[in-house]
Amino acid sequence: MKGGDLMKNNILSTLYVGIDVSSKTNVLCALDFEGNKLLNLKALNNQPGAESILDSIIRCLDSNSLKYVVIALESTSFYSTHIANFLASNEILLAYKPLVYCLNPKTVANYRKTFVDMDKTDPLDAYVIADFARCGKITSKPWRGSQFLALQRLTRHRLHLIEGITREKAYMVSNIYLKFSELTVLDKEERPFSNTYGVTSSAILTEYLSLDDITYSSVEDLVAFIRDKGKNRFNDPNRTAQVLQKAARDSYRLDKILYEPLNVAIASSFNVVKALEDEVKTIDKAIERNIKGINPTEYQSLISIPGVGPVLASGILSEIGTITSFDSHNSLAKYAGLTWRVNQSGNYSSDETRMTKTGNKYLRYYLIEAANSVKNHVPEYKEYYYKKYGEVTTHQHKRALALTSRKFVRLVFGLLTKNQIYSNDKVGEIN
Repeated sequence: MKGGDLMKNNILSTLYVGIDVSSKTNVLCALDFEGNKLLNLKALNNQPGAESILDSIIRCLDSNSLKYVVIALESTSFYSTHIANFLASNEILLAYKPLVYCLNPKTVANYRKTFVDMDKTDPLDAYVIADFARCGKITSKPWRGSQFLALQRLTRHRLHLIEGITREKAYMVSNIYLKFSELTVLDKEERPFSNTYGVTSSAILTEYLSLDDITYSSVEDLVAFIRDKGKNRFNDPNRTAQVLQKAARDSYRLDKILYEPLNVAIASSFNVVKALEDEVKTIDKAIERNIKGINPTEYQSLISIPGVGPVLASGILSEIGTITSFDSHNSLAKYAGLTWRVNQSGNYSSDETRMTKTGNKYLRYYLIEAANSVKNHVPEYKEYYYKKYGEVTTHQHKRALALTSRKFVRLVFGLLTKNQIYSNDKVGEIN
């Protein structure tokens, strides 16, 4: 049998299942390739409900002499996780070579618009999802199973923690400004501390109750304090003390009643940031343990890139799954949301083109973080970043980093598809 005939035969022998997922129920619709509705059912979104769905699918396959099954469902928060994992890994269903897809709800919603004046009900939603699969509209990768889910849970939780740190720091700035206004507006090169949220900065902001305590402290005492808290890591503690005292003198004064509450709030924020940073370190260790044995070749490819360590490589791989799901670096970039909308009318073309950000935000985060690190280790990427940085006068870093990330996607795709490691001169194959 010729390849085209075989593919056609496989398509005609496939059951297309759409599942509308909610927190409590799963509504299912199954179609054959001709669009005939072969199955409709509703089940609870729990283990017994999943088992009843499985039994119904298998009976439908057998009674209609179908050999394969494609199952599609919307990625609805975490409610779709259990049913997707159950159907993708079930030993009985494996005989039918199941392909389980968790779809972007926005993609399904756009496809739904092709059905004019269709009512919005759970059974009809399941039908639309099934028809979406039947028409070959799925471009995402199949569900990858428990191993990848385990790694993904860790890498996504890490991002959750990082976002928490970012939020807390942003909130803390308002309280720091109220207490020590001048400190927060100093230019980067004028700041007394390289890390506003470090140990020494924390001690200055919380152990000195008011600005007058800093202003009228002797330089010797302030220098000794800075040396002690900074563990003698400051190159010029005298200058740091002088900068602090000048900033304290130039800052707004508050009613004395405000200093203690502000100190309590600032100290609490420092504690939250420290606790979250400690959790990130714990998660990083867990990620390094879990990545071992999963995609070892692809993992080796990514960590061969200067600046890409185990955590960044794991984050990228956990979201990509297998690179064979993507036919080009463009499709990978689109999946990550590293594409841009065209803003053009007539002879006018805007310099402000927004990133789509409609793809996988987790993959996009790890690709951007990796690109940001790579540019500090690879001259080619550093030069490219600064070239793009100098092309505009606004949003320079944001734009340059996004474009560098897009360039990095091409590298990732090339290494993973060719089973190769990074080299400054050329790409070498993994032995």
